[in-house]
Amino acid sequence: MASPYEGPVQRVIDELGRLPGIGPKSAQRIAYYLLKIPAEDARRLAASIVEVKERISWCRRCFNIAEGELCGFCRDERRDPTVLCVVEEPRDIVAIERTHEFSGRYHVLQGTISPIEGIGPEQLRIRELLTRVGGDGVVEVILATNPNTDGEVTAMYVARALKDSGVRVTRIASGLPVGGDLEYADEVTLGRALEGRRVVDA
Repeated sequence: MASPYEGPVQRVIDELGRLPGIGPKSAQRIAYYLLKIPAEDARRLAASIVEVKERISWCRRCFNIAEGELCGFCRDERRDPTVLCVVEEPRDIVAIERTHEFSGRYHVLQGTISPIEGIGPEQLRIRELLTRVGGDGVVEVILATNPNTDGEVTAMYVARALKDSGVRVTRIASGLPVGGDLEYADEVTLGRALEGRRVVDA
């Protein structure tokens, strides 16, 4: 069946539809938006996409997003190189930095172990993590993968891989959100809250 859209419009819709989280209707809405905005705005958007592909790559040390060989966190001499926080994706670093509670460095796995999607440990940056731990004077590795099935499997695998390294391996506690009610908490979340409990100073 012929497309109801002119060729260039259909190609834009098709390309937008390949983006994660963008369905056919969202792709159409974005395409119509692009048609309405001034040509200058569209060119600026296109140029920014080309620029990010040309100038941005992965940090050769931690695999965060970087402009150049090292990302800003790896270049920052004020950060503690002996403590590594292991995260799934670069966007997780943003969430941790918002807490202002961590001053070490990061290691981005670039995903999680997911048998359903055919992703195994060898497709993640676990080997590079073990190399860093063995040669960078690391004393603690904090596993900050997401508290879901894939995140837990990945954290357990990394913890086992580091078992004989001599470093302290810790896992972020996950529990109840501030303002939440116990009666609405699922058993996993509540269990985690109990496991992550700490002493209350009276």
